[in-house]
Amino acid sequence: MTAVRPLALVTGGCRRLGAALCAALAEAGYDLAIHSGAISTPEAGLAERLAGAGAVWRHFAADLADEAAVADLLPAVEASFGRAPALLVNNAARFEYDSPESVTQAGMLSHYAVNSAAPVLLATALAARAGPAHRVAIVNILDQRIAAPNADQFSYTLSKLALAEATTILARRFAPYVRVSAVAPGLTLPTADYDAARLAEAAKRMPLAALPAPAEIAEAVLYLARAHAVTGQTLFVDGGAHLCHFPRDFLFLEGGEEGETRA
Repeated sequence: MTAVRPLALVTGGCRRLGAALCAALAEAGYDLAIHSGAISTPEAGLAERLAGAGAVWRHFAADLADEAAVADLLPAVEASFGRAPALLVNNAARFEYDSPESVTQAGMLSHYAVNSAAPVLLATALAARAGPAHRVAIVNILDQRIAAPNADQFSYTLSKLALAEATTILARRFAPYVRVSAVAPGLTLPTADYDAARLAEAAKRMPLAALPAPAEIAEAVLYLARAHAVTGQTLFVDGGAHLCHFPRDFLFLEGGEEGETRA
C-alpha cells in the first residue's frame, strides 16, 4: 500500500521564493496546496519539478486581505485533498514602500491584513484541526530586518515584527500538537529595484560577504518542518545581515557607503 504523502499549504507559492519552497517541499515528499492572490500559473519550471517529484498539487486563489477569503482557504484545501495540511508555510506578503513621514492608516492596515492577520488566522484554523493523530508544523516567512529595523518600508516592517511576535505566542499556545517557527531571509532574488549588480554590491556588506540562495531558505523551512523538538524559533538565513544595523534599506545605500554598524 502506497503511503499518503503529507500535505503542505504554501501561501504565495506560484512565483519567486514561494515557488522555490514548493519545489523543495515536493522533492522532500510533500503534496502541495499552492496559494496565490489571484488566478495564476506556476512560474516556468515549477510544474515540471512538482511532476518530477511525484507530487499531487492544486492551486487555490484567495485575497489574503479579505477575511472571508482567508476563512475559506483551508476548508477549500481540505475539500480538494480530503485531508488537512500537515505543514503551513505563510510566505505571501504585501511589500510597498512607505516611511514614518508618509505612512497612512490604510497603508498600515493593508500590510497588517496580509502579513500579520492572515498568517495568524490560517495558523489558528489549522491548529484547531491538530491533535495526537495529526501533528502540524507552521513556518512563518519573516525578514532579516526585524532584528535591526530602520524606517524604510515602515508598514511592511511593522507587520513582519508583529508576525515575529505572533510566532512566539502561538508556539506557546498551540503546543504540544502544533509547532510554530519562522525563517527570516535576507536579500535573495533580483527585483526591478535590486538587479544583479545591486545584489552583488549588497552581498559585500554582509558579514559573510554572501546573500542566501532560495534553496538555502527552503532547507531552513524543511528543517523546521521536520524538527519535532523545535518550536518558537526563528532561523535567519541572510548572510549575517541581522548582525548589522543598516541606517536605510539597501536600495538607498550608495555603492561604497559604509553606514552599517555591527550589533
